[in-house]
Amino acid sequence: MNEAAAPQTYEAAVERLEQIIARLDSNQAGLRETLDLCSEGRGLIEYAAGELDAVGKGLEELKLDELIQRLEGAAGDPPPAA
Repeated sequence: MNEAAAPQTYEAAVERLEQIIARLDSNQAGLRETLDLCSEGRGLIEYAAGELDAVGKGLEELKLDELIQRLEGAAGDPPPAA
């Protein structure tokens, strides 16, 4: 089975997946090539999902940091006048 090089970016993985889908949709791939393309596609999907998870976690951390800053700022505010 052919092992393709790991993609360098999420965008490269998506581009290669589009190429794989086009090749499979063409009905020109033989049985062995179809198996190889499906295997490569699975690896690309796993890579892309991992990248999306990492970005999602990064966004969650940013939101958490922003919330902490807001709460710390609110804690330092003087109490409202009665």
